[in-house]
Amino acid sequence: MEQDHYKTLGLNRSATKEEIKDAFRKSALKFHPDRHAQSSSATRNAATTQFKKASDAYETLIDERRRADYDFRWRNGSGSSNWRSSSSASSGNYYYRREYGYRGGGGGGTTGEYYWSGTTGRSNGFDWRMMLRVMTTYRFLLGVGFASILVGSALAIEDVAEGAWRRNNAGKSFEEAMEALENARVQKDKDAKD
Repeated sequence: MEQDHYKTLGLNRSATKEEIKDAFRKSALKFHPDRHAQSSSATRNAATTQFKKASDAYETLIDERRRADYDFRWRNGSGSSNWRSSSSASSGNYYYRREYGYRGGGGGGTTGEYYWSGTTGRSNGFDWRMMLRVMTTYRFLLGVGFASILVGSALAIEDVAEGAWRRNNAGKSFEEAMEALENARVQKDKDAKD
């Protein structure tokens, strides 16, 4: 099991985004590597490790999708930050990987920077589980519902217009109906002149 991101930031599982941001700010101020530049090597390494854990926790919990995925994996006992699952149906692997590192600065007293990069990758094949996750999100379902309403409304309007056309022009072709409209307009213009 990976670290508990909520415990890392000192939060409960129902924490809001503001609480997550505040907890990360406090942790970052306390453990940022620049604050410990003059400390002993052991203290600096411990602070860097804590800072990385806090950064990882923040990046996961602040993003709604990543948080939901993390909570799901945590509840199901597969809370590893480097996890792989494969499906015999898809003949491919879905994997999620995080990396931390340090980009050292050049000489002359310049400082390096700590970085975090989260990457997702797919090998060949189609991942049906990921497609199911996307298709069951609230936004996706809301979009499908809205599109269904628009298409249904368009079809209903088309049926009503076609029914009105057939009632008003029973037995006539389109050309005959247009000719009748033109004759009616010409007759109206003649009546208006007289």
